[in-house]
Amino acid sequence: MTTRSKPAGGGSAGDHSDSSELAKFGYRQELERSLGSFSSFAAGFSYISIMTGVFQLFFFGFGSGGPAFIWTWPLVFLGQLAVALCFAELAGQFPLAGSVYQWAKQIAKPATSWLAGWIMIIGAIVTAAAVAVAYQIILPQVSTAFQIVGSDSDAGLTSTPGGAQNAIILALVLVVFATIVNIIGVKLMAKINNFGVAVELGASVLLIIALAVHIKRGPGLVFDTHGTGDGQSLGYLGAFLVASLMSAYVFYGFDTAGSLAEETTQPRKHAPRAIIRAITAAFLVGGLMMLVGMMAVGDLNAEELSTSGMPYLLKSTLGTGLGDAFLICSAIAITVCCLAVQTAAIRMTFAMARDGRLPFSKALAKVSPRSKTPVLPALITGGLTVVVLLINLGNQRAFFVLTSTAIILFYIPYLMVTGPMLVRRLRGQWPRPEHGPYFKLGRWGTLVNFVAVLYGAGMTINLIWPRAEVYGDDHWYFQWGAMLITALIVVVGGVLLWVRRRHWAAAHTSPDHQPDTPAPGSVTG
Repeated sequence: MTTRSKPAGGGSAGDHSDSSELAKFGYRQELERSLGSFSSFAAGFSYISIMTGVFQLFFFGFGSGGPAFIWTWPLVFLGQLAVALCFAELAGQFPLAGSVYQWAKQIAKPATSWLAGWIMIIGAIVTAAAVAVAYQIILPQVSTAFQIVGSDSDAGLTSTPGGAQNAIILALVLVVFATIVNIIGVKLMAKINNFGVAVELGASVLLIIALAVHIKRGPGLVFDTHGTGDGQSLGYLGAFLVASLMSAYVFYGFDTAGSLAEETTQPRKHAPRAIIRAITAAFLVGGLMMLVGMMAVGDLNAEELSTSGMPYLLKSTLGTGLGDAFLICSAIAITVCCLAVQTAAIRMTFAMARDGRLPFSKALAKVSPRSKTPVLPALITGGLTVVVLLINLGNQRAFFVLTSTAIILFYIPYLMVTGPMLVRRLRGQWPRPEHGPYFKLGRWGTLVNFVAVLYGAGMTINLIWPRAEVYGDDHWYFQWGAMLITALIVVVGGVLLWVRRRHWAAAHTSPDHQPDTPAPGSVTG
């Protein structure tokens, strides 16, 4: 974390400048502005978290598409990079807490921004639960002492009743920890997050080197499908689309760097760079880790690669001692990932409540004078994450629904930003004439924006597609679970918006409420 010396008057010149700029949007500085460029990057990178997503779902991608599934990695990256570039432009113009909600508020209609924020809050809560479950993939394989319920044969698995139950127990511990840290304050959160990201980056590089020493085959394996297209109506394309869900699960959450804008020094400068750096670093590190790992593993046809995945790959290739060391680093990455996910949910809740857009907005928008953080949103998001976990207690099939729903609930709000942004571009209303020296796509803007929308729409359909290969065919409610849950969240949000719209409008314009007047020249719709 970077710090700046403070003048005698208290508060740095940069802090005063950032706070004055915040006032142009109608807000006063309440959150603690103490994060530097690395902390901003770390927030986005820890949300993506290579050692969480890759370790948690490599088995799914490999089992669904064989070694050739790795081609989903660059394709998903390019699609999400287009989204990230659009977000970088917005982060430079609107350095406000709440990222997607605030960005949509500036370029789309009020209903669109409200739904984007609402879905993102729910999505972050579901994601926190999905991330916390990853403890089960890692910790019991380090030591069976972490397999509190079930048997040793359940270690590292969520697909067995004992494994599913133990996953919930371990996840609850992590969620409680993340909630406590977020209540204490952003400085502690940033210190833990920065440490975790440093460990994750260092361990990832060392892991790639360690695996490279054991390489047994060439990179030609990336064309090996392991026959996973057999029996698919679309052949290997069908298997490839299923396998792409693994990559899709990793490459989201980079907007978190924008969510912490009001706690970051020089956010117009740091947030856009942090967004791009986070997703690019994740692509390079994660891609090399999986490629070199498959080139190094002793038996590329081992069934365990499709059940235990990366933990098996490490321990069978590097040995138990070194393998466990890297698994511990993965557990640290999972910890800070869950912490970052909840932090993003808290800031989104705070941003919407501050605008009077949520029930009990006054209480939700209150910032603790001691910790300089919204305490009630931390308690509520933590509590709801616990509820999501308890609903899944003992239902091992529900974990795939949980993971897929988490991704969908981010892709839809992302489209609610990139879609209206593309419309503004085509109308000649974006970028604005007074865009300034901040991040700008220039002549490539329309093409990049179009790719972002096309990719987002296509992957959303792929994610929500109720097929047996992802959700199983034993119960209809599992197969259709992601679609039904997503539809329910959207409908509930729409009803809530329709019922409360007049009340929220009145609260939003009341003398006691801070107006959200846009900066001079901002786009409204």
